[in-house]
Amino acid sequence: MTARYDAVVLAGGSGSRFGGGKLLAPFRGGELIDGALRAAFAAPVETVVVVTGYDRDRVGESVTAFAERHGGDRPWRIVHATAYAEGMAATLRTGVAAIGADRDGAFVFLGDMPAIPAHVPQMLADVLGAHAAAAPIHQGVRGHPVLVSRRLFPDLLALEGDTGARAILDRLGADLMLAQVDDPGVLFDVDRWADLLH
Repeated sequence: MTARYDAVVLAGGSGSRFGGGKLLAPFRGGELIDGALRAAFAAPVETVVVVTGYDRDRVGESVTAFAERHGGDRPWRIVHATAYAEGMAATLRTGVAAIGADRDGAFVFLGDMPAIPAHVPQMLADVLGAHAAAAPIHQGVRGHPVLVSRRLFPDLLALEGDTGARAILDRLGADLMLAQVDDPGVLFDVDRWADLLH
């Protein structure tokens, strides 16, 4: 039986180091968030869930415009993390809580990582098997997105503060599958304006 996954795109941060408005900044002919959305919609998922927070309305409008132009027939929806000011944990909890009850796991994409190669999510699905999670690795550095199995959902839902899933993944050991990827896009994230020149 084929595993069923959803995609979660975390798009709730304020981008304080960037000076605000990061996800809507111009990038490669579109907006920064377009890259994460493009990878999420290309992933082997049933639904794309985008989690908003800071700048909810403008980010939501951007997501809607992208999905209507490029989403094809893939179902998608936007959920809002009301506690987004807490940090990444709040947006991650909101996204995981929105996953379909019959899903076997979820891909987690970061809205400020615009260069994820389209083929990487399928690679992760291919290697996950019975493991707890799968992630790409480039030149010895673990990157994104991450595919987490449903059995990690309780741990993700218990996260607090400005923290993501790194600590959870770090303690998995051999239960975390790593897929070798030649493309550095799995590591490229945008924190400051200068990063847009990449």
